[in-house]
Amino acid sequence: MADVQAGHPFRGSVPFAENGNAYALQMRDLSPSGEVAWNGLLRTEVDASKPVQWLEAGDVVFVARGARNYAVCLREIPKPTVCSPNFFLVRVKTPALLPEFLAWQINRTPAQRYLASNAEGSDQLSIRRPVLEAMPLAVPPLSQQLLIIALAEEAVHEERQLQALIRNRQQQLDALAFALFSNKSQTN
Repeated sequence: MADVQAGHPFRGSVPFAENGNAYALQMRDLSPSGEVAWNGLLRTEVDASKPVQWLEAGDVVFVARGARNYAVCLREIPKPTVCSPNFFLVRVKTPALLPEFLAWQINRTPAQRYLASNAEGSDQLSIRRPVLEAMPLAVPPLSQQLLIIALAEEAVHEERQLQALIRNRQQQLDALAFALFSNKSQTN
């Protein structure tokens, strides 16, 4: 249903190139909620004479290394970008599976349990490509996939609103504490 490919094969860390021909998506540029810091991508140089897997709209990037393995569907790619070797690039091959639904399913508990039970490594856990390729998937009809995607997007929107309310309340409490401290220092 999908092709799984390793990220671009940089040797060591991604090198900065001021006038490079590409940008590199790294783990620090991606959040589990699906946000991509496009403006923060590192500019780099890739050898265009060799085959390059440029990111495309609808690609799913999967964080294959670290304690948290998750997937994000990239809806738009504003600049020529490759993903770092810490990712697998998953490209859906069939119209029966929506990339957004695939990313959602990878991030849900059944798939996360499968990934956790198959993770390898002592210092840093990682998911091998055959493990990701063999992950069982449920593929409901497209209409159901669209409903699930809409529900998931609404949940992310609600979470952002709640986080904003929490931040606002913390700022109010901090302002109150500063006001109390200012009043106390004036009376001493």
